[in-house]
Amino acid sequence: MSTYYQIFGGKINVVTSDPSNPIEGQVWYNTTSEVLKYRAVTTAGAWAAGGNLATARIVLGGTGTQTAGLAFGGNSPPSTSISNTEEYNGTSWTAGGNLGTARYTSGGAGTQTSALASGGGTGSVTGATEEYDGSSWTAGGSLSTARYALYSCGTQTSALAFGGNPGSPPFNTTATEEYDGTSWTSGGSLPTAKRYLAGCGTQTSAVEFGGFTPGPGNTASATTAEYDGTSWTSGGTMGTARHTLAGAGTQTSALGFGGYSAPPSSTSTGATEAYNGTSWTSDTSMSTARLALGGAGTQTAGLAFGGGAVPPSTALTEEFTGAGDPVTRTVTGS
Repeated sequence: MSTYYQIFGGKINVVTSDPSNPIEGQVWYNTTSEVLKYRAVTTAGAWAAGGNLATARIVLGGTGTQTAGLAFGGNSPPSTSISNTEEYNGTSWTAGGNLGTARYTSGGAGTQTSALASGGGTGSVTGATEEYDGSSWTAGGSLSTARYALYSCGTQTSALAFGGNPGSPPFNTTATEEYDGTSWTSGGSLPTAKRYLAGCGTQTSAVEFGGFTPGPGNTASATTAEYDGTSWTSGGTMGTARHTLAGAGTQTSALGFGGYSAPPSSTSTGATEAYNGTSWTSDTSMSTARLALGGAGTQTAGLAFGGGAVPPSTALTEEFTGAGDPVTRTVTGS
């Protein structure tokens, strides 16, 4: 690919606003912001600060993209559960329509204007499903297995919900359900019963990873499984075992980030890993380690929001840019 230097040489343009479609190597001075900028290609993934949520919260639901994200529900101590919905435009969050059923640890699927919230906790376990049209939530078909701490992916009319806590022993489930826009039907069971797991993809091509697994004290998991629309098969193992993490992307191009790591460290983490359909590789960690956060977007354009840090809940948002993506940088120094 030709660079700006190869095409135009070393000239630096003086402009009043940044070019709308700069190419690699292009350099310009913005007289309005009084900064020198250039266009580069990232060599490693990077997280950058985005606009804060209006309501700090943990164990929230999320879906959408980096420039059109959706956050809903969650827990905002000292409340048990909240119904607030917020919409992200790539810069800031604004209020959306409230959930009909306030809840936390629900599954999220779809887009900002066509989303799905399924299951969760309300002080008890619920299987309630709601559909969002960009303005308001309406009731959909309930999950066959009511549960919280599940994960969901896909679209509003073709969603997948898996794992979670049904509220009774052994407090982890392998149940997988498929949504057709009206009702849920049973799918293939997870290889390992889990709650507080993450995942991404579509109803016929999904991946799940991390989570709590059965055992003494419940153990943070590093296992991965892939779904083909019928059954789950084992995938590559994560580098950092963890639960209450978030995910983004597709089955063959996934991103896992944040969470709470396994002993002996047993702490919130900002660890970020990328999955290629076979194996996981470490990438740049989030600026703020946290668990019980929301996630959206893709492997190269991810979005992390809310979650638990210090203090217990945060409104922080971070945006991820994957390696090999173009990025505009500001020249700093004296």
